[in-house]
This record gives sequence, C-alpha cells and structure tokens, in this order.
Amino acid sequence: MNKRVLSLTLLFACLSLVTMRAEGRSVESFNSGWSFKKAPAEKELAVNARKWDSGWSEVEIPHTWNAKDMQVQADNFYEGAAYYKKQYFFPTELKGKRVFLRFEGVGSCAEVFVNGMLATSHKGGYSAFACEISPLLKAGEENEIIVKADNKSRPDVIPINHNLFGVYGGIYRPVWLIVTEPYNISVTDCASPGVYVTQKNVSKKQADVNVKVKLDNGTLQPASVTLQNTIYNQEGKQIATQSRSFELSAQGEQAYESSFTIKNPTLWQGRENPYLYKVVSRLIKDGKVIDEMVQPLGLRKYEIVAGKGFYLNGEKYPMYGVTRHQDWWGLGSALKNENHDFDLATIMDVGATTVRFAHYQQSDYLYSRCDSLGLIIWAEIPFVNRVSGEEAENCRNQLREMIRQSFNHPSIYVWGLHNEVYQPHQYTRELTQSLHDLAKTEDPDRYTVSVNGYGHMEHPVNLVADIQGMNRYFGWYEKKIQDIKPWVENLEKEYPHQKLMLTEYGADANLNHQTEYLGEALNWTKEFYPEAFQTKTHEYQWSVIAAHPYIIASYLWNTFDFCAPLWVRGGVPARNMKGLVTFDRKVKKDSYFWYKANWSKDPVLFLTQRRNWDREKKETSVTVYSNIGTPKVYLNGKELSGIREGYTPVHYIIDHVTLENGKNIVKTVVVKDGKTYEDEIEWMYSGEKKRDSDQSVNKEEHAGF
Repeated sequence: MNKRVLSLTLLFACLSLVTMRAEGRSVESFNSGWSFKKAPAEKELAVNARKWDSGWSEVEIPHTWNAKDMQVQADNFYEGAAYYKKQYFFPTELKGKRVFLRFEGVGSCAEVFVNGMLATSHKGGYSAFACEISPLLKAGEENEIIVKADNKSRPDVIPINHNLFGVYGGIYRPVWLIVTEPYNISVTDCASPGVYVTQKNVSKKQADVNVKVKLDNGTLQPASVTLQNTIYNQEGKQIATQSRSFELSAQGEQAYESSFTIKNPTLWQGRENPYLYKVVSRLIKDGKVIDEMVQPLGLRKYEIVAGKGFYLNGEKYPMYGVTRHQDWWGLGSALKNENHDFDLATIMDVGATTVRFAHYQQSDYLYSRCDSLGLIIWAEIPFVNRVSGEEAENCRNQLREMIRQSFNHPSIYVWGLHNEVYQPHQYTRELTQSLHDLAKTEDPDRYTVSVNGYGHMEHPVNLVADIQGMNRYFGWYEKKIQDIKPWVENLEKEYPHQKLMLTEYGADANLNHQTEYLGEALNWTKEFYPEAFQTKTHEYQWSVIAAHPYIIASYLWNTFDFCAPLWVRGGVPARNMKGLVTFDRKVKKDSYFWYKANWSKDPVLFLTQRRNWDREKKETSVTVYSNIGTPKVYLNGKELSGIREGYTPVHYIIDHVTLENGKNIVKTVVVKDGKTYEDEIEWMYSGEKKRDSDQSVNKEEHAGF
C-alpha cells in the first residue's frame, strides 16, 4: 500500500495556500487498482458482484463508461448499473484508527460495500460523499471494496433526465482514503471539511471572522482535547490564534467556535488581487496535534444593487460572465486537474470575471482554483428542465451537500436553486421556496438565484430567490437578435427594483457551416448552423448588455461545446455547439475573440470569418476586433478606406470591399507603443453563390437547450 501522506490542502483547500503539512490524519489517493464491469442484466444485485470471475477490466479512477457512447450517437448510450471493485490490505498497525472513504463524484447513484457489507449509499452524481469503513475492515488481511454506480434516470434524483446534458456514469472524480485518530475534525458532515469560516463587517479597516469546527469522538468515553484555530496571511505569517480546551463528548458531533477581528486586512479583490489568508484548525490531545484542517479565507463583501450593478468591497465590479459544462470530448466527465486548469486558463484568457458552473456542483479543485485566480463564481444544483413530484428531498439534500462542501470558497457569491423548471407551477414554486429557505439557514450571507427561460417577470415560479435569472435566446429560439433591447428596456421600466441577471444567451455554431447570407433570426430546428450567425448574435447582444447596468451580470452560453446525448442538432449528434470553443478544446470560434477584445486587458487584433474562406459575394465586408486602437486594413496589399466603428469601441467594419477573382489576402495592422500587431487571413472568390437565407423563427418560449 502507498503510505505517502498527502497534504490535506490537496483535497480541500486552494493549492496556493500550501505552506505546511497537515498533521494527525493521512489522506491517500485511492484511485488505482480498480476493476470495472457493467452489470449483467440478470444480476443487478451488488452482492452478486463478488461472485463474478470474468468480464472485469482494469481501470484508473477517474473513470466513466460513457466517454464514447454518450458523445457520438444521440439517444444510444448505456445508462444503468456498473460495478467497481478493489482489493485493499488493511495493515494491523492501523487497528484503532478510523478509516474513511471519500468519493468526490459518482454518477449518479452509488452503493459502497466492504467485504460484502453495505457501508453507505448516495443519491446524486455531482456532490461528494464520505463514509467510515473501519468497522467493516479486517486487520492484517486483504479487504474487498465494491462500488455500484448507476446513472439511469430516476424521478427521485435530480436531474431526472438526460435532456439538457448527459449524466456520465462511473466513479468519475477522485477517491481518497482518509485515516484519523479516534478523535477528529468531522469527515462525514456531508463530506464537508468540518470547518465553516464566516465573515462579517468586511472593510479596509477591519473584518470579523468566525470559525466553527465540528468534532467527532469515535470512542465510548469523553476525551480531554484542545482546539486551536489560527489565521495566517498569504505570506505565511500568523496574524491571530485562539485555543480552547474541553471534554469532547462521545455522543454526537460537537461544534465549537472562535471569533477574530482582523485589523487593516488585505481584501480579496477578484482578478485584481485575489489575496488569500488561510485558517488552520488543529485538534490537540496530550500536547500532540492529532488532526488538522486548512481552509482558504478571502476577505470580501459582495453586494448587488438593483438597477446599478454588482459591487465587490464597495467598488462596482464588472461581471463579464461565461458558463461551463465540465465534460470533454473523449473523456466525458472523468477529468484530471490539468483538464480543469486548461478550462480555467481559457476562461481567464477571454477576460471573464465571473463563471456560472452549470448545471450542477463541479469539482472542489475547480472552485479552489477560482479562489486563487479571483474568479467570482456561481455554484448550483442540477434541478433543471423537468419535475416529477418525487425529487424534493433529493433537491434539498444536494443543496445542503453543496453548501457545506463549498462553504469556505470566497469565490462563490451565489447558490443556484433551479434552472428552467416549470409545470406544475405551484409545486415548483413551493419547492424552490424551500430551497431558498434551506440555503439561507445553512448560509445566510450568500445570495440565492433561480432561473427562468421565459422573458417576463410575472411568471408564477419567479421571485422566490434573491436574484431572478432569465435565459434569453433572441434570434435563436425566439424572435430576432435585436429584440433583446426592447425586452430589457421594458423590464427596466416595469420592474426597476428587481435584481435581474441574463443567465444564458447565444447561438450554436458548427464550424463546417459558413455563409455570408445571414438573417436576423435562425430556425434552430434546421440543420444549418453557420458560425457567422453566432458571431452576429454575440456582437449585437453584448453591446446591449454592456449599455444596460440593469442586467447585474450576464452569462453567455457556453464557453465550450458539450455533450447533449438526446439530440441531433446542426448535423451533429449528441452535441450542443453554443460554445465559444469546440468540444475538443482545439479551435476558438470568432465569438471567443469578440469577447476577448471587449473584456481582456491583453492586446487583441483579430480578423473574423477566417473559416468562411470560399466567399459567396464579390462585394463583401471586413470585420476587425481591436482593443489596441483603430486598425489599418489591406486587401491584396492595398489599404482599404472607410473603416467605421461597430457596436462597441473594439469593433471595426469596412463595407463595400470588392474581392478579386481567385485568392485574396486580407491583412490588418496596428502599431501601439512601438510594437506592431498583425493578423492575416486568406479568402477565395470564384463567382457569386446564393444560399437560402430564410432562417427566421418566432417562438415565444424555448426548451432551454
């Protein structure tokens, strides 16, 4: 067995906070040595898995069985039960210790067996869960761990279908073996860190911090222990500490609190300065640290003012928002940290300041990285699309788990309660109200949000959370691209006191579909999804969003293309192509550079329509994105005149550009601060081509896809 002890911060806290080794407990990777087998149809009982001698394959965790079948053929993938088993030698020297397994994510329902005995079960594919297995282990012997995972849709577990996105089956996030002394900081409090850090009255002068620690005594007798809570700054200097000694009861978990006032703190200021303190909680017995947890502390104050905007530490803060589904082409949801890092680097590069992680709780590592990067994030549960009437308990449980597991991440500003859930309206409204009440009980200091796919404030499931989100796809699912403007202006006039966010908008783009002939709307049920229509949608709609602070924050849909396993859209099975980046993460679409030019401080000079190289019109237009000044544009070496500003100050257009027959070279140049920036594309023209541009559609509602 690998005895290497990992720092606890690898599991629970931001990597940038690591300055000391955790003491008292060991946290060991439990991801290798697993065997996998799909359940035989006639043997669905987990107890039978111990008797199956054939058909097992060796796998490494993270693992999903849907990495291929769910992504390539619509509505034809395996959903159901499968089994994982692993042999674990329990050394005799660990007798008397407490042993736990912590699963970061199993899709979507799980049962864990140790030596044939049920240790725990869990419903929900996106939250972590932990169980103690020490009573079931045999010291000095090989022990068998079996996990049943089942991703079949069921009415009592959210999401209740695979309609908007696929729930990948498997142990798709890491597993950890945790060993502690008999007395510990709670491991099984909804798989949370067992430490809850709250902050009040945050300003540049001072901040009040409270640390609550839940302790567990696994023996039959009370124990004399000391709990020490210490705050360190980012440089590792201790700035405050408190210790408290007491008798730890053997009956039930006990919570103990410490309060601090930090003078003249350095504030967590988003991407500008994501400064992190850390809180170290130590449990001490007989002068020895027997357990320790390290948690991040970013001192910040979030405030939303209706009609005006979002404020961070009293300063108005731009909410340049993107959304992210976690799956990758060829990997599904079985991602490693480098995959999460790649996605975050892309999000940072485009200039986003806030991320909606939709439509479910995502990796704790991802949230931790957002703490250190300064991204302001939205975390939500997968209560989406449809209701069954049987999911209420599971909704509340998944929300409770998400809040407790993610409580200490300073980057999280809001808990998402539902997304486009409607009939029966009264049931949905009452359930959402109960979720709001639960969130405020668990965490009174953060906002809640619910999201509607309709465009009117008076919808019966609205206004039961702190923030009202609305998903609007003008020009795609309904009406025309330009109808976003009268929509928001009417809401501004009629509902000036409501906190509104535009929580999804955009259009699909298949890079193999290119045309110059674009209308003001596109019938999304057709097979032709031109990239230029997506670009046109984002160009106009971002300009409207930027001009209306009534929209507190906006979240374009989506950063990356993702799997939609029940659909065939735009000629591609099982794919939603609304991403700014392709599913394989290899190509950034034109819309990506539109937002980077508008949001990022990095220099951007970009010519659009480079993939539309076979031009349809002899007389065309050239579009340039430049955030470094007015560009010069050349066609076949000759400078073009008549450049004009488009929708925003980074948007430049030259109309009535006449192409030559054959190859045409378009080049743009900007000289700024003595440095020359260039971009160049090639177009071909071989005669006029006409495409049917009748792409209009007028729908009052959409499926939320």
